[in-house]
Amino acid sequence: MEQPTKSEIITDTKADPSSQDNSSINAQVVGEKGAVVGPHGRNLDQAYWYIHGSAHHGVENAAVDIKALRRKIDWWIVPIMFACYTMQFIDKVSLNYAAVMGLNKELKLKGNEFTNAATWFFIAYLIAEVPNGIVLQKVPVAKWLGANVFLWGIATACTAAAHNYATLLTARIFLGIFEAAIAPSLMLLSSQWYTKSEAAPRFSIWYAGLGLGQIIGGIVSYAFQHVKHPSFSGWKIMFVVLGLVTIIIGVITILILPDSPMQARFLSEAEKVALLKHVSVNQTGITQKKYKPKQALEILLDIQLWLMTLVTILISISSGVVTTYSATLIRNFGYKPPTAALLNMPSGIVSIASTLIVGYGIRFTSNRWAWLIACCVPGILGGGLLSFATGSKAAQLAGIYLVNAITATLIVIYQWTSANVAGQTKRVIGLALISGSFSVGNIIGPQTFQAKDAPSFTPAKITVMATQASAAVMTFVLFLYYMWANKRKDSRAGSVDVIEQTEEHMWEDQTDKENKTFRYVY
Repeated sequence: MEQPTKSEIITDTKADPSSQDNSSINAQVVGEKGAVVGPHGRNLDQAYWYIHGSAHHGVENAAVDIKALRRKIDWWIVPIMFACYTMQFIDKVSLNYAAVMGLNKELKLKGNEFTNAATWFFIAYLIAEVPNGIVLQKVPVAKWLGANVFLWGIATACTAAAHNYATLLTARIFLGIFEAAIAPSLMLLSSQWYTKSEAAPRFSIWYAGLGLGQIIGGIVSYAFQHVKHPSFSGWKIMFVVLGLVTIIIGVITILILPDSPMQARFLSEAEKVALLKHVSVNQTGITQKKYKPKQALEILLDIQLWLMTLVTILISISSGVVTTYSATLIRNFGYKPPTAALLNMPSGIVSIASTLIVGYGIRFTSNRWAWLIACCVPGILGGGLLSFATGSKAAQLAGIYLVNAITATLIVIYQWTSANVAGQTKRVIGLALISGSFSVGNIIGPQTFQAKDAPSFTPAKITVMATQASAAVMTFVLFLYYMWANKRKDSRAGSVDVIEQTEEHMWEDQTDKENKTFRYVY
């Protein structure tokens, strides 16, 4: 849970409840005119030097309305991130819709070839997370994101040229490579602009693009199933259109989305300084280009990241129902392909609702662990209905819709990891690790749908129920670990040294374990 801290960075704390995070223990941050040179100066974040090089460094921030500044930032960056994530999901699940539009028959796919095509997307995604974990610390984050959006748009459009299993597989592999950048990039960007509690609903808003993608995907699939062309099938036209839209969004991302608050052209100098001081309570930094092997090695012994990785894998196994097989399952209930596409749309509404409820719930109540477990419960119920209520179409449909509530769990994990992992090298690699864990779950998930189990796919449905229950248990274990870790830090801290309560300390590139004043949120 989060507890308030005392900080002189923002003078009007009553007007800004989000500044009350538990990242530091009663740290009184005093803005001194001129740069502070300390023993750890070389480890300071670039934001620190930006603040001290600004003419507004010694100026009180009361003149800057933090709420208005937050709204301004929301309108400039969140819609672009939302658009990127929406198209990421639509492009990824377009294979799901193409399956009911005749892709399998036209490409003469046999046995588990469709499942393997879905799986290889995530294998490529997982492999690409390794260089992403290194590159993201060295390159401008927004430009890297935009370039990858542009390239996966090309890969999506090129899927229309697939004429057999091998060419389909090639297109999906390239799509996975380029889409791998989106999750760690958006996590890094989101955490630069907001305090930990403020970030939760913003994460949820751009992640709600997943739900919108499900709704739009159903409409697009339904529409293109009515396009009849002797040499260019409806599913091929769909891939071309989706690819072109994604390419446009990639260009917009490159041109508009700033790489950090210091480079935001829509903010004044005073607003930039006020924002940086406001988010300094996170103690997770903004930009630090120096790669530190020690921080990378710390990940190997960090229990929180491995617990988070396990929870992510368990939750993501069920994503096969949402991303690859939902339309197929609905069609197998006895509905025609166009109807199956439309009946999949309510899944998007469930995804959006659960994501926004959880995001704003965390903003005002914290308790990330409880919200994550709460999202697993509908997944367990949905898996149960799919597995055992086989005699009722209504119950089976309800099961599909309930399983979609699990989509909110991943955004809790994304935001939780961003809040609790500090040290720029450790942070970037840690976020890539969690994103890669999502791939591992999605590699396992589609493989539970075996051709021999069609059309009911009962083993896969039981897997949904089992993995969600296991994820809920491991989330509670993670909660207990964070409580223990904070108590251990409290017992070791004693009285915090005055030098560790300076502004310099707030921007020092330390990991969450190295920083004596850092406390985990849960």
